[in-house]
Amino acid sequence: MMYPIMVKIDFAEVIKACKSGKPVLLTLFVNWAVKPFTMYGIALFFLGTVFYGLIGPEAVDHVKMPFSLDLPVGAAYGAGKVIMANGVKVLEVPLWRSYLAGCILLGIAPCTAMVLVWGFLARGNDGLTLVMVAINSLTMLVLYGVLGGFLLGVGRLPVPWQALVLSIGIYVALPLVAGYISRKAIINANGEAWFREKFLHILTPITIIALLITLMLLFSFKGEVIISNPLTILWIAIPLFIQTNLIYWLGYGLARWLRLEYRDAAPAAMIGASNHFEVAIATATMLFGLSSGAALATVVGVLIEVPVMLMLVKICLKTTHWFQREAAAI
Repeated sequence: MMYPIMVKIDFAEVIKACKSGKPVLLTLFVNWAVKPFTMYGIALFFLGTVFYGLIGPEAVDHVKMPFSLDLPVGAAYGAGKVIMANGVKVLEVPLWRSYLAGCILLGIAPCTAMVLVWGFLARGNDGLTLVMVAINSLTMLVLYGVLGGFLLGVGRLPVPWQALVLSIGIYVALPLVAGYISRKAIINANGEAWFREKFLHILTPITIIALLITLMLLFSFKGEVIISNPLTILWIAIPLFIQTNLIYWLGYGLARWLRLEYRDAAPAAMIGASNHFEVAIATATMLFGLSSGAALATVVGVLIEVPVMLMLVKICLKTTHWFQREAAAI
């Protein structure tokens, strides 16, 4: 699911970032210094306070035990308790905290795939978008695990550091390295035109198919929860919707304040608002289990992403006049 995304990235474009300092620095600031913490705060407020009674004070979720952690049944770990379920030790945690974990994993994963589509639809600078995608992919190698572990710990959720590091290696580092090496080898052997027109044309559907299979499995595991409480999706979607809009308007407003051109402002705002849900889903599944509330929360992120981002694209196209230098060119 991750390789087809990573192989599209041309890391040679990172060098060009030196010529576009402001939008790149803006993106890094919003994505890594602001977005993870606003996501945590918004999700904690809605899931742990506003919707706490609706989700159910007694509602619990069973998540995987962290790797190498062997606690006796009945032992407390964070906000959870070790129990025996179907002959296997699992952590029993409040359901709303499991949803919070999924939101956290979405908040620390800036988009490096669909943002190429959103930037194109908004008539943004495609070259700059590629640069920001490459830089965020590299930054994710370092900060995804650090921020994820920190925020999960603050939320009194299990922090399986070994699994977290392993998930970064499997779902970020390995696809990045494989994508870089194979991209270079294929272009050297067949040329860039063949790579873009033939290879990527065949490879792209694999990501979509893999994502669809994952979504079907997740919904099948959580079908009983959704049917018994169909508003569960809404309780998770509301903080995600607010977060997406907040980060978009923050990035877009700062871009205007920095006097960026529209073609640079649009993708700079889009990449923060959008999430790398493929990484979030894969990490939630590895850390907490396919049937966990955390995994379900990441899936809700997928469900609202497309309509919300299309709305934001429309807003971009309607506000090009805010950026006077570009208004005549759009």
